[in-house]
Parts: sequence; C-alpha cells; structure tokens
Amino acid sequence: MSIQWLEWAKRIQALSQSGLAFSKDVYDIERYEELRKISIEIMAEHTELETEKIGDLFANDAGYQTPKVDVRGVVFKNNQILMVKENIDDKWALPGGFCDIGLSPSENVVKEIKEESGFDVVPIRLLALLDKNKHPHPPEAYHYYKLFILCEIIGGQPTTGTETNNVQFFSEYNLPQLSLNRNTETQIKMLFEFLKEPSKDTIFD
Repeated sequence: MSIQWLEWAKRIQALSQSGLAFSKDVYDIERYEELRKISIEIMAEHTELETEKIGDLFANDAGYQTPKVDVRGVVFKNNQILMVKENIDDKWALPGGFCDIGLSPSENVVKEIKEESGFDVVPIRLLALLDKNKHPHPPEAYHYYKLFILCEIIGGQPTTGTETNNVQFFSEYNLPQLSLNRNTETQIKMLFEFLKEPSKDTIFD
C-alpha cells in the first residue's frame, strides 16, 4: 500500500541513481550524491534500519533504476497449495525469490521450488504479474514486480532448504500465518481462483 514518505524517498533515490549513472559534470554528480543522501536520511528516520545499512543497500545498485522481479511458484495438489516456512521470519510463503541474472522467469521458479521445497516441477503458465505497491505488503525500500507461475510436480519429495524449515500443502480455508513481505492472503485466494477456473485470464497489476 502507498505510504507517502516511502514513495518520496524511493523516487528521490531513483532519480539520484539515474543521475549518477549518466551524468558527467562533477557538480551534477555532487547534487545527485546529495539527493541519495537525503533519501537515505528519510528511510532511516522512518524505519528501524541504520543509516549505514540503508546506504549500503542503495550503493549496491547502479545504472538506471527499474523495478526488481520476484517470482513465486504456484503448485496445487489435492486442491491444496504448496507453501514453505521461511527461516527469516518463521512464516509461510509460496516457494520463490528474486530472479537471478542469466535465468528466465520459468527457469528461476523451477530452481527456487527445488531449493526451497525439494520438488521437481515444470512451469505451466503465468497466472499473475502484480505490482507490489498495489497490494498490502509491508513497506519496502525498492519497487517490486511479483510473478506467480503455475507449476506441476514431476518428481522429488518434500525437503527443506537453506532458507526454509518446513514444507506443506494448505487448503484455501486453512492457511497458515503468512510471510507478508512475500505473499498476502488475498493473493493466495486469488491463486485458488485459477484452480477453480483453469481458463481464467492472467491477472496483472
């Protein structure tokens, strides 16, 4: 959901990063560095993150800033959906994560499902492409797009990975405590609509 101070900070950061990527004039570079510093100070003032940590987070990005991509695997079995319990917050999410450079979205989701749940899958279709800002996730420093890809199990067995500590299937009306940074209840229920209506059009935004 939109939080005005966060939107301002992200916009200032994006402008400063783009300016640093393309500017040649030393005075313009100084101004863009100052804008980046302001965006960091805004984040530090309104979050529990330390200024140095926020600076490191932003400094690791270079070039023109674009939304980051998060891919989530949607796997149904016996009318239940596959979820993994995340080590980072001990809550449940669809298997997935950030897309790695060099891999397509479908290759990423196959890799993530195997690493986090132990199952071998084949991707079937894209169910939804959502802008994280338009859904009730906790505030984030970056702008994300979320891809939900329907997959079918072809092998493997439930096995936890380095980032997960449990693997289970859940029914639509018996969902566990969700990791809201990764998925929301409305999104999970949206995905169950595709189980009921397989020909449903892809959802976007």
